This record gives sequence, structure tokens and C-alpha cells, in this order.
Amino acid sequence: MFSGKDVLITGGTGSFGKKCVEIILKTCRPRRLIVFSRDELKQFEMQQRFSTRKYSCMRYFLGDVRDKERLYRAFRGVDYIIHAAALKQVPAAEYNPTESIRTNIYGAENVINVAADSGIKKVVALSTDKAVAPVNLYGATKLCSDKLFIAANAFTACKTAFSVVRYGNVMGSRGSVIPFFINKRNEGGPLPITDRRMTRFWISLEQAVHMVLRSFSLVAGGEILVPKISSMKITDLAEAIAPGMETVEIGIRPGEKLHETMITEEDSRHTVDIGDYYAIMPETFQCKGAVGKPIPEGFSYNSDTNVSWLTVAQLRDTLKAQGFDIR
Repeated sequence: MFSGKDVLITGGTGSFGKKCVEIILKTCRPRRLIVFSRDELKQFEMQQRFSTRKYSCMRYFLGDVRDKERLYRAFRGVDYIIHAAALKQVPAAEYNPTESIRTNIYGAENVINVAADSGIKKVVALSTDKAVAPVNLYGATKLCSDKLFIAANAFTACKTAFSVVRYGNVMGSRGSVIPFFINKRNEGGPLPITDRRMTRFWISLEQAVHMVLRSFSLVAGGEILVPKISSMKITDLAEAIAPGMETVEIGIRPGEKLHETMITEEDSRHTVDIGDYYAIMPETFQCKGAVGKPIPEGFSYNSDTNVSWLTVAQLRDTLKAQGFDIR
């Protein structure tokens, strides 16, 4: 659906944005593919790989989602927006709360208002399992952002469709535990583990991008899409990266959970199963949204009670396929 269209990615120089550009260029022929971000060095580096000479559709637009006027310039003539811009590091958000609020909440509000004014067809925002029953500021800002995007459909009457895709930890994204474990392994160990009981939802970067791109053909506005993905144990990840290496339990850091949740029992009352995804439907209004089978009331989607699990062998194979140094 992106062929011949104008597509913009906020935060387009991040891990997700770079992989998203790569996949769109391989699978579609957009009229324009716009990378919107505030880091000129990252844009310069990205242009070495995706140059405007080789890819005539590419555009690089410096700007910040906090700057509403700049968004008006960037969104002009755009059909579809993927909103990936956010401050994501949990400890940094705890120490710099006002900066996280300005980007993750006020920035989201700016994207919504300018997209509605500019006649954008669809906007899909990226979310996180940390937005569900948040225990840290990052999760709280993303929960607020999710609420803003869903509520925006009410005042646009779904003429601009706003939806959210919520997923878990992404292998290899910036700040991921994987490079940290690999460095510790290369230093001879031991591997520090916060808590041996810890579980997480886990997907590859490529899976995350395909999920988001596919969501544009599924949503009509107001849905929070939750893909059905696998869980893994932190101890299995450590074993996959450094087989047999000693581990040391150091305790959960501030703002961390033992297990993550993507659908709560309260959300189950208005959630439907649409195959590869669950769709949490809005309660206060209804666009012509995703159609599926209602899930049982009281259902919750948690990383520790998930039916799908990654084994050590599967983790090793996946990490190798992602280009990590797995011996």
C-alpha cells in the first residue's frame, strides 16, 4: 500500500527506523520516503547507506517532534506516518523526567494535531509492553501517548486514522542487553543478571518492522494492535550468548518488572483476536475497526504465562541470523 505514496518516519534514524527504511525500499516503491529526526550525524551516516542518488525517493528532514511548526513543513503532502520518535531509556527517563514528557507526550500531541490538520491518511505509533501497568516514567509517558493517539480518532472522526502497535523487547535495539552480555562474555564474565526469574517478550528487529508495516492494512483507527510473539527467560538468553559462563544475580533495577504484560484483564473486555494479533478496541467511540473474535473476559497476555517460548537453541539461531557474535 506504500507504492506511489509519501511515507514519513519520525525518529527515522533509530534502530527501528533504519531497518524500516531498508525493508520498505526492498518491498515497495514509495514516491517519497522521509526520514524525520533531530540528529544530523545519524542522518549523515544513514545517507551513506541510503543515498538520495541511489534511492531517488529518499528525503532527510532535520527536526524535532517537540517543534510543531517544523512538523507542519515535514508532513506536507504525506500519506502515511510511522511514529517511532521517543526517549526510551528507562534510567535516563527517571533522571530526566521533564525531557521524556516533552518528547513522548507533548511530541505525540504535536504529531497528532499536525497530522489531523495536514490530512494524513493513517498514523501508526510504536508502543511498548512497559506502557501496560507502568512502574517507570518511560512506561507512563508511553501509556499517555497511546491514550492520546487512540482518543485522536474521536475528534478527527477517523478521517485521519490513528492506531498503535504495542510489542516487547527488540533484539539488537540500542540499549539492548545482548551487546552488554556479549561484551561481558568477551571480558571473561561473569554475566550480571538482575533476577533469574525474569521473563520478557522478545522479537527481532525485522519482525517488529514487518508487524508495523502490516498493521497499516489492518487498522481503521482506534486499535492498539498486540502481535502474538514469544517469550524468553533471561537465564536462557545468557546461556545462548555465553554457554556455561558463570552468572551473578544483582537484583532488579529501579523501574524494572520481573515479567511484562501487553494485555491486562481489564483490557480483555474489549479485545478481539484477529489471527496473528490481538486488537484492543477503543471503549469511548468506534471507527470501522479490526474485526475478530472476542477473547475471554479475564484473559491477560503476560510474558511469564505465554504459550510460546524461545529455547536456548532458538535464541542462538536467531541471534546468529541477526549478525551477533555467537560462538
